[in-house]
Amino acid sequence: MKATTREWIGLAVLGLPTLLISIDVGVLYLALPSITESLGANTIEQLWILDVYSFLLAGFLLTMGNVGDRIGRRRLLLIGSAAFAVASLWAAFASTPGELIAARAGLGVAAATLAPSTMALLRNMFHDPQQLATAIGVWFACFMGGVVVGPLIGGMLLEWLWWGSVFLLAVPVMVVLLILGPLLLPEYRVPHPGPIDGASVALSLATVLPVVWAVKEVARDGSVTWTPLVAAMVGLVAGAVFVRRQRNLATPLLDLSMFRTRVFSGSLVIVLVTGVAMAGLSLVAAVYLQSVLGLSPLAAGALLIPQSVAMLAGFQIAPALSRRLPLIAVAVIGLSLASAGFLVVAVLPVMPGSGVLVVGLCVASFGASFPMAVLSAVMLGSVEPARAGAAAAVNEASGELGVAMGVALLGSLAAGVYAVTLAALQPEASSLALASLESAVRGEDAVVASAAREAYTVAVSAVGLAGAVIFTALAGAAGPLLRRGTAPEGAAEDADAAHHA
Repeated sequence: MKATTREWIGLAVLGLPTLLISIDVGVLYLALPSITESLGANTIEQLWILDVYSFLLAGFLLTMGNVGDRIGRRRLLLIGSAAFAVASLWAAFASTPGELIAARAGLGVAAATLAPSTMALLRNMFHDPQQLATAIGVWFACFMGGVVVGPLIGGMLLEWLWWGSVFLLAVPVMVVLLILGPLLLPEYRVPHPGPIDGASVALSLATVLPVVWAVKEVARDGSVTWTPLVAAMVGLVAGAVFVRRQRNLATPLLDLSMFRTRVFSGSLVIVLVTGVAMAGLSLVAAVYLQSVLGLSPLAAGALLIPQSVAMLAGFQIAPALSRRLPLIAVAVIGLSLASAGFLVVAVLPVMPGSGVLVVGLCVASFGASFPMAVLSAVMLGSVEPARAGAAAAVNEASGELGVAMGVALLGSLAAGVYAVTLAALQPEASSLALASLESAVRGEDAVVASAAREAYTVAVSAVGLAGAVIFTALAGAAGPLLRRGTAPEGAAEDADAAHHA
């Protein structure tokens, strides 16, 4: 059944919270210095102001996806929108670091209601697989649009107003959503869903929160210590208990039968690994532009805009391409383009400068958008509508985990290559310079600073080579990963149509 004008207008409404969440993430980094000065936040409090949002967002995604299936996806979206607006007001007028951290925690929980609700509603609004792929492409485009305009909007607000103004952006947007949502969005709830198992909710939080925290700690410190290792082990043990419990429940929090659908699990793997590679590249690119080339944050941000525009274009082109080519072909084309983009980045030591980096970023982002757009649609289309909320939550959680893992793994690779290369170029470099590019560049020794810039250029190249290998391997594995397998009962026709779309 084809979507009507009402559904396409509803898609625009669903794009509002998606756009807002991506803007909110970007502007906070710009506002943090002003927040620190105004509230007197210490280093630990600054980290919690940044991280508590993503911790609780990742932790509550699965639970909120299930809540939406039970009380209604539109209802949960509207409740979450109202909560997000209230928490934004609280954050804007917070007077202490602790109060701001609490408000950010509220924003994280509220955001966990928005992300799976919007994507699951797309599954109910767009039944045609090709239209669903287009709708998800628009959804991703809204997210990337927020990434593009977020720093610009945040910069203007911080130039003329106080830091709290960046949080007030959410209020009018959520008011519009609360007005238009009941008029344009359909309601859907699972008939006879059964109760939510409280122990499963606790186990899911005990799984996700320690693992995400451990990955972030490794990324921040650049080394593996006992504390994050123990936290990760606790999370993995809780995850094993969680999986065992889901197998024995009549109405599980996470229906494990979804993962027996090969196209679902294969798509999840490709989207997760794509997120890992792209997050790592974005990290080292930002450091290279500012610390190696010496650009200001604003100038570096401007050079990263083409990357977001390229990804936005890919989100629109990929669904159109999927109407003419098989799913696997579209995924392989995108993954191959992404590999080529990373190879361009790898030649930085031979052709240093922002031009080569920006070209590589654009090609890689354009290619990566192909599997992200079409495979997210396939994941939703491969499960029955009753499980769309849980499927959307799994997709969103994999994105959060992919970003954290990318920063940790590829960031650690860059740090290791930098230290080894600098030690080879300048054996007399201090341990502080070997551990930190910023320390080497800002030090008094101009020779060490020059060597440090050269060493980090090699490190970025290493990330480029690693990403090229990752995407080449994914392109080769796309066929086996995306072959149709057993679909859950009631989803077989949707999975077949989504696969061929």
